[in-house]
Amino acid sequence: MATRDGQHAACGGLKHSSEPRATSNETMRESQKEYADDNEKGIHIINIKAIEDIGYVQSDGMLLNSLEADRETGCKHGIFFKDGQRKVDYILAFTYKKSGSRTPNKKNHHNNSVHNLHSPKDDHHLPGGGGDLEAMEAEPKMDYHEDDKRFRREEYEGNLIETGLELERDEETKLHGVGFVKIHAPWNVLCREAEFMKLKMPTKKVYQINRTQGLMQKLSSFIHKISEPIQPKVAGLRPQTVKHLSYPFSREKQHLFDMSDKESFFDSKTRSSIVYEILKRTTCTKAKYSMGITSLLANGVYSAAYPLHDGDYDSEAEANDRKLLSDEWASYSAFYKYQPIDLVRKYFGEKIGLYFAWLGVYTQMLIPASVVGIIVFLYGCATVDENIPSMEMCDTRYNITMCPLCDRTCNYWKMSSACGTARASHLFDNPATVFFSVFMALWAASFMEHWKRRQMRLNYRWDLTGFEEEEDHPRAEYEAKVLQKSLKKEYRSKETEKEKLTWRDRFPAYLTNVVGIIFMIGVTFAIVFGVIMYRISTAAALAMSSNPNTRANVRVTVTATAVIINLVVILILDEVYGAIARWLTQIEVPKTDKTFEERLIFKAFLLKFVNAYTPIFYVAFFKGRIVGRPGDYYYIFQSFRMEECAPGGCLMELCIQLSIIMLGKQLIQNNLFEIGIPKMKKLIRYLKSKRQSYKDHEEHLKKKQRYEEDYDLEPFAGLTPEYMEMIIQFGFVTLFVASFPLAPLFALLNNIIEIRLDAKKFITELRRPVAVRAKDIGIWYNIIRGVGKLAVIINAFVISFTSDFIPRLVYLYMYSPDGTMHGFVNHTLSYFNVSDFKLGTEPSQPVDLGYKVEMCRYKDYREAPWSLNKYDINKDYWAVLAARLAFVIVFQNLVMFMSDFVDWIIPDIPKDISEQIHREKVLMVEVFLKEEQGKLQMLETWKEHERKKGENCNSQSPGLSRSQRGSSSSMYSHRVDV
Repeated sequence: MATRDGQHAACGGLKHSSEPRATSNETMRESQKEYADDNEKGIHIINIKAIEDIGYVQSDGMLLNSLEADRETGCKHGIFFKDGQRKVDYILAFTYKKSGSRTPNKKNHHNNSVHNLHSPKDDHHLPGGGGDLEAMEAEPKMDYHEDDKRFRREEYEGNLIETGLELERDEETKLHGVGFVKIHAPWNVLCREAEFMKLKMPTKKVYQINRTQGLMQKLSSFIHKISEPIQPKVAGLRPQTVKHLSYPFSREKQHLFDMSDKESFFDSKTRSSIVYEILKRTTCTKAKYSMGITSLLANGVYSAAYPLHDGDYDSEAEANDRKLLSDEWASYSAFYKYQPIDLVRKYFGEKIGLYFAWLGVYTQMLIPASVVGIIVFLYGCATVDENIPSMEMCDTRYNITMCPLCDRTCNYWKMSSACGTARASHLFDNPATVFFSVFMALWAASFMEHWKRRQMRLNYRWDLTGFEEEEDHPRAEYEAKVLQKSLKKEYRSKETEKEKLTWRDRFPAYLTNVVGIIFMIGVTFAIVFGVIMYRISTAAALAMSSNPNTRANVRVTVTATAVIINLVVILILDEVYGAIARWLTQIEVPKTDKTFEERLIFKAFLLKFVNAYTPIFYVAFFKGRIVGRPGDYYYIFQSFRMEECAPGGCLMELCIQLSIIMLGKQLIQNNLFEIGIPKMKKLIRYLKSKRQSYKDHEEHLKKKQRYEEDYDLEPFAGLTPEYMEMIIQFGFVTLFVASFPLAPLFALLNNIIEIRLDAKKFITELRRPVAVRAKDIGIWYNIIRGVGKLAVIINAFVISFTSDFIPRLVYLYMYSPDGTMHGFVNHTLSYFNVSDFKLGTEPSQPVDLGYKVEMCRYKDYREAPWSLNKYDINKDYWAVLAARLAFVIVFQNLVMFMSDFVDWIIPDIPKDISEQIHREKVLMVEVFLKEEQGKLQMLETWKEHERKKGENCNSQSPGLSRSQRGSSSSMYSHRVDV
């Protein structure tokens, strides 16, 4: 008792009785009524702004070190109310205009003593304390918008108090012009809302988890023992042997739940999610405008709403979950360890926990893919000297003269000069890449199945089995749109009925979406076309150089610079398309946050997918296909000749394009966007705060409270950017893996850093997000599955049409005279008579090689100039084309069948989890049957007792006195209560 009183005195807090609250509510309602009467004729609807995420806005403050000891140590730096006992579950922050001295005068405080029981420098309990201060400061100059916001806050906070929440206001903060409302949910409110939300809570019933026996148990123990060094040092990581039976919370059945420790029965994550549910449901109805917390935040009535972090992540004295996660999860030195997923879920909620669990499974599955990719690459390195086609291309004795690569400025060239390109292309264009494509298709199917099983295990462990998402509250923008529609209808007719947005209301937005998306895709195609024009014109310009080294490296220079331009454009358009996708989704006005998120994801993925892969699709399937032939080339704008592939094929160029774009996106986005930009924002906030500290020196002498420090952190913008980055990477790993077997390795190295980078961002850079329950990763699973199916088709076409795998097979089995690849290069080259060049297209310096050229060669299957149908497509072309199409059909159907077989043979739900779920249902039925039997036994015992007592009374006295009847009635009531 002494300790509690001491804490109370140290914090200077005093709990309010119900009378001041009622008085304040009446005062607020009278103010509202007067305000509403003044504006009854003209209803003002505030435009609702788009917000990145519910309850978050950016701030300009910066966390500074304290210069003196905190006098409110009993409140643990803002985690508790001023009484040091009630925990802060949620924070509402608001901005207000300040004028003159910070401390109000004594006269005003004396007049408002019924609302403010502290000294002027103490924080004010709600309701009433903060409103008086704001009213006093607003006296010199009336501000309509500030008054409107203040009235809305007063009404909304009064309504929150009516729901049972306890509030406390703090405006004496170190942040200039920012006030805070601390919210605490008492036990009865937590119980009520947990029942409404159907939260599964642990009961007293504990059961034994079935463990594997025999060989599997020994194997599991062995694996756990050898993996112990890479396990995080977090409590509860050992395999569970017992588990509490969970059941949706019910106040009528509280005796069934394990309430041995009421303080920890509802953890901080659950408490904040319960308060947030109340905040969304509670409305502010002034001036006929129903506003929940989403609308109030969007209109700037409150500047932020967020739950608190548990404490400091870098404090040595204080032990909390945030510090534990910082040490064992958000540290780069822990890159080799498993993630403490259960602790992540406990702190951030199921939705964020599932994201990091999915990222961990994906990274883990990249290990075997990387190993096989390295083996395929090493096989290409080992066999490069045994590859006959590349040896023939490098052999100068063949003396093959090739036709010019451009008109007039380009000259004839020796095929042996492309020796390096031919040898390098064999590293990625060999028979092993076909095997690797099949392997990666099966890998993608196995990854999806492995994730489904992992997801089911997490659902069982986190008590999400049977969880179904209920319809969310309408978004602020949707409510405003419906209100505008209802007001228009009310103005025209007196009928009042529930309005909603129909497809007719949304038709202009739908049309804008279709036109906007088509236009953006057209912009992407136009930019790729512009890069093609750059390649063609630059190649022609460099070919005219007097420097022989420049002329020799034209292809490498053009390819490298064009890929870098593509990369820069992709990075810029990624940000632009993200903003456009959000705007297109906002004008649709989806009803709920879930619908908004799904539509935003679809649009953003479509635009970013086209943006990232269009240049790669061009090189893989279009470059070198529509060039014509010498003497009859195809031209753009009648002056630019279409570019050709290198003699070794376009696969090497595809590999360069893919690797630079993939690595560039990962390195620049991760290092610049995810690390550099937040650091720069923090530096700007620090400089602004330092400049402000000279003005308000006394305010900065105090140590910041927890809610002030969290206010300075970045807002949480959702998981969409994190998922999007990984899905685009998944596309690079699977879609064109036949051209770049090392893609899984680079993805693995990136993800090892990405996990710790994201973890550090969530722990140190972001406000704590509101915990959201989710049993799966939502629409992202369908997107990943679609990318996996598309990868099979694209790899089939890459192997057939981009690589020389099929032409080599056709030559080997149909045209080779000795059953080897000797003569393959000569077989793929056609002849051209230089006298057939069109006027003005022949080389300007034809004697560069030292001899007169009469015949040159080009890569195509065409008739020779001495044949009757010269330069026509020959029968070899059709044989190769038929083989290519046949391979696509066989490869696609075979791999699809194998993927579906893997999908079918691996059950989605692990057998042991399925058994445990069934066992939980049986045990729950037993618990309720036992409870019913206990009630019946108690009732029978009581009836027997009453019957015997009645017989004894009848034998002693013919009737019962009034007091005896009352006693019997009381006993009956007591038994029923029990």
